Amino acid sequence: MFDSVRLYARYLGISLRAQMQYRASFLTAVATRFLQTAVEFLAVLALFDRFGALRGWALAEVALLYGMINVAFAIAEGFGRGFDTFDRMVKTGEFDRILLRPRHTALQVAGVELQLLRLGRLLQGLLVLSWASLALDIAWTPPRIALLFVAVAGGACLFVGLFILQATLAFWTTETLEIANTVTYGGVETAQYPLAIYRPWFRTIFIYLVPLGAVSYFPAMAILGKADPLGSSTLFQWLAPLIGVAFLLAALRVWHVGVRHYRSTGS
Repeated sequence: MFDSVRLYARYLGISLRAQMQYRASFLTAVATRFLQTAVEFLAVLALFDRFGALRGWALAEVALLYGMINVAFAIAEGFGRGFDTFDRMVKTGEFDRILLRPRHTALQVAGVELQLLRLGRLLQGLLVLSWASLALDIAWTPPRIALLFVAVAGGACLFVGLFILQATLAFWTTETLEIANTVTYGGVETAQYPLAIYRPWFRTIFIYLVPLGAVSYFPAMAILGKADPLGSSTLFQWLAPLIGVAFLLAALRVWHVGVRHYRSTGS
């Protein structure tokens, strides 16, 4: 276990040194990503400026959801970039070389590249989350603070799990299907707002199939101390982020199935 952690740290160190070779370019890319995500939040501000509230949700409450899900996604996108570009490894046959190494294949793919460019989204999400935390009348007790951190960690696990499932498709399709992005990037857009505002069939997808609600909406309800119109219990709201970890473990099991069915490029 510790040997794998040390190996992953070395992968990340190599990636970091490579990306910091051109610091001006790196800083420009981070600033650009920051501005891109800031524009997304301007759309949320415009919505509340026009309507004032969203089915009983104030701007600061939605900002809490926005910050939680964007911080989680930025972490997952940074550490799971290797899975996002995995189809190239399959097409070039580079995955064959990974199979020859005596290390877990998922660990090696995850360590291919750490995307520091995702710092832009991370910083913007942290700013919105910090503002929401100060603007809301919440008693930030140690359990609530711990729940916030666990929810973000569970969200990062869930998104990494989605990247892994997307990459696993490449074992059969060679190409990473773009439709998978509707679940990852589209899921971020969906989870920025309370699930209660959506239609029942749509909520079902993001509660049971892709459980983004477990790492954003339900823990947010516990942090805010609001009564859930969907009827979830307080206990479930506190335990829900663990579903993100379970989702990642399930995705790794699917990954193992894909690895067993891999037949190389034939070149």
